[in-house]
Amino acid sequence: MVNTTITEAIKKYTTAMIAFRRDLHSHPELPWEEVRTTQRIAEELTKIGIEYRLTEPTGIIAEIKGGKPGKTVALRADIDALPVLELNDSLDYKSQNQGKMHACGHDAHTSMLLTAAKALYDVRAELTGNVRLIFQPAEEIAQGAREMVKQGAVENVDNVFGMHIWSTTPSGKISCNVGGTFASADLLVVKFKGRGGHGSMPEATIDAAVVASSFVLNLQAVISRETSALESAVVSIGKMDVGTRFNVIAENAVLDGTVRCFNIETRDRIEAAIRRYAEHTAAMYGATAEVIYTYGTLPVINEEHSALLAQSVITQAFGEDTLMFEKPTTGGEDFSFYIENIPGCFALLGSGNPEKDTQWAHHHGRFNIDEDAMVTGAELYAQYAWSYLQQNKF
Repeated sequence: MVNTTITEAIKKYTTAMIAFRRDLHSHPELPWEEVRTTQRIAEELTKIGIEYRLTEPTGIIAEIKGGKPGKTVALRADIDALPVLELNDSLDYKSQNQGKMHACGHDAHTSMLLTAAKALYDVRAELTGNVRLIFQPAEEIAQGAREMVKQGAVENVDNVFGMHIWSTTPSGKISCNVGGTFASADLLVVKFKGRGGHGSMPEATIDAAVVASSFVLNLQAVISRETSALESAVVSIGKMDVGTRFNVIAENAVLDGTVRCFNIETRDRIEAAIRRYAEHTAAMYGATAEVIYTYGTLPVINEEHSALLAQSVITQAFGEDTLMFEKPTTGGEDFSFYIENIPGCFALLGSGNPEKDTQWAHHHGRFNIDEDAMVTGAELYAQYAWSYLQQNKF
C-alpha cells in the first residue's frame, strides 16, 4: 500500500518543513488568536495550489481532489500554542512572543500536515478519492475541534486520522492502539455555602472549610468503591478557594477539579456520584452545595479497522520495529469530536531523544522536538490517506 513517490516527495520537502515549523515556533499564538498562523498556512496552500476556506475566527479547511472517484479521508493538525514561558534560550528560533510557546508540538503537527499535503498533491491524479486537510485552532482549551465540526470539517468525510508528537516515546517510534487512547477530560466546580462567623465562636457557624475538606477526603471513594477496577478513571481536585481571614469561619468554599475516564457510561456514573457526595456532605453539616459539571473532550477511542490500517502503514513504510503500543493516557484530546460519529484513529509519534534534549514533558518551558521525527510524521499522514483511499476503490 505504501506509495514510494510520496516517500521521495517527503524527503524533498524536508528542509522547507523544518523551516516552516521553526517559523511557527518563533511566533506562537494562543487559542482563537492564531491569525498569523492561519495566514501562513493559507500562503503555503496557495503556493501548492490546494483549494481551501478559512474558518471562523481562525483555522483552515482544505481539500485535495483526487483524479479518480472515491471516498474522502480527513487529516487533522492543531495549530495553537500555550501560555508558557519558553526556557530554551539557546534556540535561534525561540519564541518571540513573551509568555507564549509551542510547548506541545502543534507547530510540528502543522508543518508535517502541510508537507504531507504537498506530497499528496503531487500524486493527486492517482488518488482514488479526496483528502480533507483540517488545520484546527484552540485544541489546548478543548474547543477547536467541536467548532470545526460545526463549520463542516467532516461533512461527507468517511474516515479521520490525526497524530501527536509524544516526548515520552523514543524518537521515530509510533504507537496507534486499537481502542482507548486518550481519556475524556471534564471540568468540575463544586461550591459549598455555609454560615460565616468569628473564629472564636464556631458553634454559631457552618464552616465551609470543614464541609469542603470532608468532601475532598471522601471523594476518592467514587473511584475506589463505585467504579469498577476494570474501568480506568481519575477524579482530582486541583484548587480550593476557602476563607478570607485567619480568625473568620469560612462561609463559602469553591473547589475546581477534573474527571478523566475512557467510557461515557462510567463518566455518567461518576458525575452522578459526585453530585450525590456533594449534596449529602453539605446536608450533613447543614450547608448547601452546587455542582457545575462541564463536559470537555470525549475519550479518543480508535476504531479497530482504522487503527489496524495505521499499524499496517507504519510497519510497511518504516519497518516493524517502528511500531509500538503505548498505554492509554488520561490526558485529553479534542480529536475525539471528529471520530464521535465517523471511524478514525489517532497515533502518537515519538520525539523523545535525550541526546537532543527533547525528552521534556509537554507544556514544560524546555519542551522541544526531535525534528528528524517530523519526516516520519509527514509521511505517516500522507501514506495513511493514500492507503485508506486505495483500499476503498469503487
